[in-house]
Amino acid sequence: MQLNEVIFKDVVPVDGYGPGFFRIGGTVVSGHVIASPEGVRTWGGYTDDAPLLALAAQIDVLFIGTGAQIAHIPATLRERLEAAGIGVEIMPSPAACRTYNILLSEGRRIALALITV
Repeated sequence: MQLNEVIFKDVVPVDGYGPGFFRIGGTVVSGHVIASPEGVRTWGGYTDDAPLLALAAQIDVLFIGTGAQIAHIPATLRERLEAAGIGVEIMPSPAACRTYNILLSEGRRIALALITV
């Protein structure tokens, strides 16, 4: 078996998470978070859609982590993101972190919005 080291160029992967925080690129961020080509920032949750919509020209897909369990996001949020041309994938936050890291290593145009676990 051959193992290859994953090298992230100019982007930061999710290193870990726990109750109420995420560690992204070695930095601990408390609360909900967005990781995108613009960097990492705190997020106000589902009602804070402006920073997500601002990513429309930079990403193809937004992964939304809904916390410890999969849950529906507000229909209006999904509609606004899709109208802006952003594909939306919903999954529990741990799965969203793993998926984000894999696709990030492939150089995909993605972003991540996470609700804390």
